[in-house]
Amino acid sequence: MRIYYYLISVFILISCQQKVHIEPLYEVAIVNANIIDETGTLWDTPHTLFIKADTIAAIEPTDLEKDIAEHTINATGNYVLPGFWDNHVHFRGGEQLINQNEKFLEQYINYGITTVRDAGGDLTPQVQQWNQEIQANERMGPTIYTSGPKLDGPNARWEGSLPVDSQESINDALDSLQSLHTDYVKIYDSTLSRKQYLDIIKTAETRDMITSGHMPFTVELQEAIDAGLDNIEHLYYVLKGCSSQETEITQQIIDGSLGFWGSMEQLIATYDETTAQQTFARLKASNTFVTPTLHIGDVLSYLDEVDHSQDTYLSHLEDAFIKTYEGRNKRAINASAKAKKDRKELQTFFIKLTKSLHDAGVQLLAGSDCGAYNSYTYPGPSLHKELEQMVQAGLTPLQALQTSGYNGSQFLQKDGYGIAVGNKADLVILEKNPLENIRNTQSIRHTIKNGVVYTISRD
Repeated sequence: MRIYYYLISVFILISCQQKVHIEPLYEVAIVNANIIDETGTLWDTPHTLFIKADTIAAIEPTDLEKDIAEHTINATGNYVLPGFWDNHVHFRGGEQLINQNEKFLEQYINYGITTVRDAGGDLTPQVQQWNQEIQANERMGPTIYTSGPKLDGPNARWEGSLPVDSQESINDALDSLQSLHTDYVKIYDSTLSRKQYLDIIKTAETRDMITSGHMPFTVELQEAIDAGLDNIEHLYYVLKGCSSQETEITQQIIDGSLGFWGSMEQLIATYDETTAQQTFARLKASNTFVTPTLHIGDVLSYLDEVDHSQDTYLSHLEDAFIKTYEGRNKRAINASAKAKKDRKELQTFFIKLTKSLHDAGVQLLAGSDCGAYNSYTYPGPSLHKELEQMVQAGLTPLQALQTSGYNGSQFLQKDGYGIAVGNKADLVILEKNPLENIRNTQSIRHTIKNGVVYTISRD
């Protein structure tokens, strides 16, 4: 009888132990994944990534027997990369376009973009609120690093810009940006004087603020580099610094005898390889980044030839947003035959210039320039088109990938980017290898933002 009661007790004890609920160590396990890390390097063997909360908590050689995560993704044959960065976007268009801009947040995630650099607009309070909600996992969207309002001269082209026309107003503008806790300073050139432009950069440097922007053609590129400009948006300004007659052309612009677009033909005609290599070396030595924005250049150069009326993405856009495209569309269609030809030749030249910059060791940033007013340059897919343009220019797919998140995080001096234990779980899972074909960046199965897994299905 004692033996009987003993066996019953043991059975009850074992039954109770089997019913004890053991909490999983991790929320997500991505099993048997081919890892392409932040440098674009494909790891030799598949690994399993474990995510806890919003962090990559462990990376181990694959062991399919382990069952220590609440949710498991079998990534056999898939490729895991850090989430993509679009290093030049715009949230703008005033109150009537707030709802449309808000919708773009989900679109970025749908295209594997977990971080964007907002290059200035008129929705700064709304953008910063969205970003706070995204970081708290209260909203689907990418991390937004923003410049806040652009700095420009009086009566600036873009709404929301901070006008400067003196050292006092420069100080006030930078005070304002610092009070907003913006991530960098964006400078525009619609009415900004030569002196104020250089003074903005120099003053920002004394405050350890990162600077990026256009450049008035009244300024020579070397002057901007010497002042401390950290990133050049678009290639017009680099082209100017490659001309053997930059000083003479600059003086003509100062005198008013030559304009921005009128100078392009002269700049291409006076492009000098020795001068260019000297300029590239200065950009590299000063750690000045360049954002080529090739895709939008391609779109705008061929607006007179390509019919975008059937683009599927248009179904995601409100009529008021599409209406912002009208200005560029009309200018492209109504341009002279010579102007249309010159624009296409300039785009071809910029593609070659991008390769030359890369070969010289200048750090490039992949940025789409998407947003209101920039015709048919759509938030989400345009970043992938920019990567394709980089490869068309002559970069390898690996090198093109580096211009997204790897270089983007370097420019903004943001730590914690990439596939490593302790880093934020901002990842994308692809069905195909982007190192074999850059278009495979769009074969997105899942986007993971702050540890939250989104299954991607785009129409």
